[in-house]
Amino acid sequence: MPNITLPDGKKLNFEESVSGLEIAEKISKSLLKQALVISVNGVLQDLDSKIKEDAQVTIFTSRDKEGLETIRHDTAHILAMAVQELFPGTQVTIGPVIDDGFYYDFARKEPFTEEDLKKIEVKMREIVDRDEITKKEIWNREKAIEHFKKKGEIYKAELIESIPHSEEVSIYFHGKWHDLCRGPHLSSTGKIGKYFKLMKVSGAYWRGDSNNEMLQRIYGTSWSSQKELDAYLKRIEEAEKRDHRKLGKEMDLFHFREESPGSVFWHEKGWTLFQKLIAYMRKKQDQAGYGEINTPEILDRSLWEKSGHWEKFGENMYTSTTPDEKVFAIKPMNCPGCVQVFNQGLKSYRDLPLKMSEFGKVHRYEPSGALHGLLRVRAFTQDDAHIFCTEQQITEECLSVTNLILEIYKDLGFENVILKYSDRPDVRVGEDSVWDKSEAALLEAIKASKLEYSINKGEGAFYGPKIEFVLRDAIGRDWQCGTLQVDLNLPGRLGATYVDKDGVKKVPVMLHRALFGSLERFIGILIENYSGKLPFWISPLQTVVIPISSDFDDYAKKIHRDLKNAGISSEIDLKNHNLNYKIRDHSLAKVPLLLICGKKEVDSNTVTIRKLDSNKQENMDLKEFLKKYSALNKAFSI
Repeated sequence: MPNITLPDGKKLNFEESVSGLEIAEKISKSLLKQALVISVNGVLQDLDSKIKEDAQVTIFTSRDKEGLETIRHDTAHILAMAVQELFPGTQVTIGPVIDDGFYYDFARKEPFTEEDLKKIEVKMREIVDRDEITKKEIWNREKAIEHFKKKGEIYKAELIESIPHSEEVSIYFHGKWHDLCRGPHLSSTGKIGKYFKLMKVSGAYWRGDSNNEMLQRIYGTSWSSQKELDAYLKRIEEAEKRDHRKLGKEMDLFHFREESPGSVFWHEKGWTLFQKLIAYMRKKQDQAGYGEINTPEILDRSLWEKSGHWEKFGENMYTSTTPDEKVFAIKPMNCPGCVQVFNQGLKSYRDLPLKMSEFGKVHRYEPSGALHGLLRVRAFTQDDAHIFCTEQQITEECLSVTNLILEIYKDLGFENVILKYSDRPDVRVGEDSVWDKSEAALLEAIKASKLEYSINKGEGAFYGPKIEFVLRDAIGRDWQCGTLQVDLNLPGRLGATYVDKDGVKKVPVMLHRALFGSLERFIGILIENYSGKLPFWISPLQTVVIPISSDFDDYAKKIHRDLKNAGISSEIDLKNHNLNYKIRDHSLAKVPLLLICGKKEVDSNTVTIRKLDSNKQENMDLKEFLKKYSALNKAFSI
């Protein structure tokens, strides 16, 4: 006789075991129609799962994250089902849910084409119309392995063999078609709806290992309504227009080469943008009491073993053995080097908090298939800082860091910021009393920001809790950038101490802080957010002076010199092209202001201003222009 407790605290009593469908029906007929999946004591289950004991139950619909993810999971299955109906002999492997959609990997000799994707979509809609009933069965492990081997599904058999013996082998049927899966799933294929689209095909190694066979991965997206699907497709279309790799080429900022995959070749304008960000950040950090340091890029293996990185991160580190057989590693993180700077000289409690910033170049191995322009690289610069403080100073310093991060994001045009808070995991280091203080300090900082936040229970690092700062860009995409982490582990491992008021040596708390995270990645986000049309103060090239004809070259050169002297970046275009050609050329390069000069401008000591993306022109006194735009630069300390 289970007692079911609903999220609002209401209790429902049943005489015998009950399913999610029966609970939904008892609540309301409308909920019965909308219900997709349930949570029983925090564990997602199928709607027809039987509940035999007292339980906390939540019913999810397509309006909920859990419901939408289940729709996408089912759509992945229907994709695999459609592929095997259309192309017999194709093996299915894995098909998980990902952000905004799903994918499924297939083993097939012939490559899938764009026409194939259209055929598969049609077949998927047929399967939805058939409204095939979905059922779950638990199979004997050996039976399952033998079954899939007989079907020629060697990848699926291998997956079953790798399942721990403590776990059950669950098989989901959609009509007669079936697949290995943990679930949960919808009650029938008709519940999925037809608000899906297959997006693209790419290659993927079996289990992500380049030593394994290459499979074909079909990506798709699935939503709970046509409106949501259309909005997503429009967002994708807009994102393609804003692709920083395309814009980076048009703006002459950077490029990549196969000789150094995942590393950026910065051009003059791109490096100017990079240095402007650093100069801006350097000024902000100086005002906030940070001292800047720099540590070696190559360090002996022994330090990485002491810090714990060798064990936890060794496979992603670039290493080298010297002729005297010493092993060195290019740093994947700046933290251990920073602790070595702290360790030089005796520190007192009066020295704390001690704030050390570093624009440190780090290298981390990423699979070649994961590299993506500036957004996913192997070599990047972190705007790191490490704050050494006492336990009593944690709250104040966390508030200070949070305010600094939000202020910087606002200056750069990101005011829609979401915070994610992760507290202590089951496996951790440090005393619970210090964890209590650390978690309370971070939560206080979050609440003081008055921003939306979510809690990721148990997702903190093993050495301390953390906050992630997520930016929402101009087209609604979320980017995780800044982080603030409380470290109760590394300072002790590397021998960091300070002398407290009572004369006793103590281990400081270490706050890890990054504002952009990776400068390379942040520049990619910045370019895409503004579609290349960067704010004037951060633009690498702010103005181009264009004389109408060679008769006015001398005046154009004077303007160019005046701009440079006023701290405004400028180029002068004296090429033998017509005016419209020059305007189009520099507009494509996303130059904010074009300054056009002819006889009228010479006679009146003015400039005619043409702003990016505007057909209107404005005539302004040259001195007034220099004063206005140099002041705009100075406002951001560039």
